[in-house]
Amino acid sequence: MKLKTVYVCSECTYKSPKWMGKCPGCGAWNSFVEDVIGEEPKSASLSPRRALTARTGEQHATPYKEMEMPSYIRTATGLGELDRVLGGGLVLGSVVLLAGEPGIGKSTLLMQISDILGSHRKVLYISGEESEGQLKLRAERLSVAGDNLFILTETNIERILTEIDRVKPDVVIVDSIQTVYSDNIASTPGAVTQVRETALAFINKAKTDNISVILVGHVNKEGTIAGPKVLEHMVDAVLYFEGERQQTYRIIRAIKNRYGSTNEIGVFEMTDEGLAEVENPSEMLLAGRPQNTPGNCAVCTMEGTRPLIAEIQALVSATAFPAPRRTSNGIDYNRLCLILAVLEKRLGLRFSQNDVYLNVIGGMHLDEPASDVAVGMALISSLADRAVPDDLIAIGELGLSGECRAVSGLEYRVKEATRLGFRRAVVPARSLEKRQIKAEIELIPINSIFEILKLLLPQDKKEI
Repeated sequence: MKLKTVYVCSECTYKSPKWMGKCPGCGAWNSFVEDVIGEEPKSASLSPRRALTARTGEQHATPYKEMEMPSYIRTATGLGELDRVLGGGLVLGSVVLLAGEPGIGKSTLLMQISDILGSHRKVLYISGEESEGQLKLRAERLSVAGDNLFILTETNIERILTEIDRVKPDVVIVDSIQTVYSDNIASTPGAVTQVRETALAFINKAKTDNISVILVGHVNKEGTIAGPKVLEHMVDAVLYFEGERQQTYRIIRAIKNRYGSTNEIGVFEMTDEGLAEVENPSEMLLAGRPQNTPGNCAVCTMEGTRPLIAEIQALVSATAFPAPRRTSNGIDYNRLCLILAVLEKRLGLRFSQNDVYLNVIGGMHLDEPASDVAVGMALISSLADRAVPDDLIAIGELGLSGECRAVSGLEYRVKEATRLGFRRAVVPARSLEKRQIKAEIELIPINSIFEILKLLLPQDKKEI
């Protein structure tokens, strides 16, 4: 077989004989990766690609009214936080892609899932990165019973598919898809072609035999899943395992889910005995919150149907540089710059002469605009060196004119704040106009950012 080197776009699989900075097919920059391919034999009756993905028997269209529902739709993984993100559990015949940084705990999570599912389902755990001894060592540390759990240390897709036919499992876990290869494709494991074709083979196996498949995916230095972008389009759900390795908390977030919402998150804590569910993340995020400290404000955001209270900290200090520094952790940097511009333009506060550091405690990432008011209050509090009351929580979105816009799910946010002991809540006045909300705490409606300044600084703002 004659080999040749080509460059393949990881976004659209466009092929080029030489490396290019910009892909002519999709316009992506720096997306070409080197790949080695071989010419397919002309005499072959079935191409390697068809040999991998061809389903057994002929496929015919079935009238919708004649289709039958399977005996069970979802299988609970036994971890409520993961089931919440999946929409209730693993769907029959679905393929889930789990991605995360190295050492974040993906293999630990999957080993725990294998143990729980093994009590009522047959599970095949395929590892291409660890030996049987290493897997046994981890399983003993996690106290895995191993009922109906089968371990396979193999990276060849043809032999893997043969073993799946022999074991006939209900759930297949592949750790990881970047290590699996096919002899019919003349490129190294992890190459774009290998990842795409081997993943397609698992997808066809899942749909044909009604097997739930979980694929582990590596991430590159940009934080995206290594391999072709089409991999995320082929699978049914894409989950990201987030968190700092220096911290004990981990978050699972769905960015794609054909069988559930993409707004839910699951929170775990890494312990000596594996990952433990955090059923009340709000209390966890507020643990150790400093009292009567400037630059500190609580906010309640919605992650799907779950209200989540987080702590925002801001530090504003005089700059020693010609251009002041802006650092944001947990809040989008561009969103921080927008809020700073609104505060400076509408209120006349001099942030341009100060360094600004913003942080969300616990490694949380707040993407919801409803955290704007809390960010603004934390910034003003730090600049004026005036503490936000500890029993006050802020909710609301800021517009470029300084207006406070309505947010959704205000009733759920207020209930969560009440449960955690807050006595006052700054909320958008427009949200109260649309719906009467019964609350056990004092609701402070605001229409614009000017009322935030009056709330924090009852005296003249010239003190700042």
